[in-house]
Amino acid sequence: MNKKLQDIRGQFPVLERQIYGRPFAYFDNAATTQKPMTVIDRLKKYYESENSNVHRGVHFLSQEATSAFEQARIRISGFINAASPSEVIFTKGTTESINLVANAYGNKFLGKDDEILITWMEHHSNIVPWQLLCERTGARLKVCPVTRSGELIVEAFEQLLSERTKLVALTHVSNALGTINPVKEIIAKVRKTSAVVLLDGAQAVSHMEVDVRDLDCDFYCFSGHKMYGPMGIGVLYGKETLLEKMEPYQGGGEMISTVTFEKTTYNQLPFKFEAGTPNVSGVLGLETALTFIEETGFEFIKNQEDDLLNYGTASLSEIEGILFYGQARSKAGVISFNIEGIHPYDIGTLMDKMGVAVRTGHLCTQPLVDFFGIQGFIRASFAVYNKRSEIDLLCEAIKKSRDMLL
Repeated sequence: MNKKLQDIRGQFPVLERQIYGRPFAYFDNAATTQKPMTVIDRLKKYYESENSNVHRGVHFLSQEATSAFEQARIRISGFINAASPSEVIFTKGTTESINLVANAYGNKFLGKDDEILITWMEHHSNIVPWQLLCERTGARLKVCPVTRSGELIVEAFEQLLSERTKLVALTHVSNALGTINPVKEIIAKVRKTSAVVLLDGAQAVSHMEVDVRDLDCDFYCFSGHKMYGPMGIGVLYGKETLLEKMEPYQGGGEMISTVTFEKTTYNQLPFKFEAGTPNVSGVLGLETALTFIEETGFEFIKNQEDDLLNYGTASLSEIEGILFYGQARSKAGVISFNIEGIHPYDIGTLMDKMGVAVRTGHLCTQPLVDFFGIQGFIRASFAVYNKRSEIDLLCEAIKKSRDMLL
């Protein structure tokens, strides 16, 4: 283990825990990453010495918290290269960000027989809000197929794309398969129509540089807890021209300019979409997580995770009875698999008793499970702090579990 990896792991005390008396190997990073001490300390500092509501008080603590909160917005907008901090809306997470667009944009601009185009590899959070929108408006949902190796069939996407298409929503990186979609190429094709594009970036932002202006997406969504930050905080990026035209998603404090019993006028961006008391500590923790990512460096993150993916794939391939799902040519650090003849939940439960944490089940991608004709996946997903010796523990736990169950 090189010194930089050793130093990184030293920032995550949870990785040194013993689980059932065994060394701990955490491979559920696509569900949530562990948090470095800098993030934990930032949350502690806020509640110990800075706790106050933002934007509303003239007293010192409120002014201090407001300044830190808005400085974090500036940092986050720079992290994704938004044109302005006002294009960064704070939400609870990716799911709320997508629902915000489905309601605030979809309700206003989509109507009967308009089409929404998604893909077979979407997370439920990027399926259900569009189904609900279709029920409200009479729009229709179209789904682009994928190959058995887990790649989007771009030719089919082009055939489905038409003048009726008003919104395209797809994942940047698949949570179940690890596929990195050619989103820039896809967006260029969409630009030949009047459709807007939303990218689910929940699985992308901690693994690769994201430049929303270079991608030319209209909306981009992500969650703090999948990028070493706190739970309960997320971001919706939206082009300012679109956000200005959209109606507020929720009503209440902060999102207003004036209120009378006869009429309410709305606040300017980004506050128009941030009703109520925001998750101030979460925003500050997310900013600190960005610092961790930037100091670690995307080049190191990519090299480390690619090494884990290659080593993990090669090691798992030697296990008798293993079946892989998602072998795209462009792939992030996710390996989904099954052991022939064994239910994924049974394997996952036994592996847990051996100190190895993986995710099992449909991974919030039930249509994809149906596509492969299986009961669910076993997923090992990697983060920058994982190491090869943990993959050895993973393989050992799989073999022991298989032998116990067959």
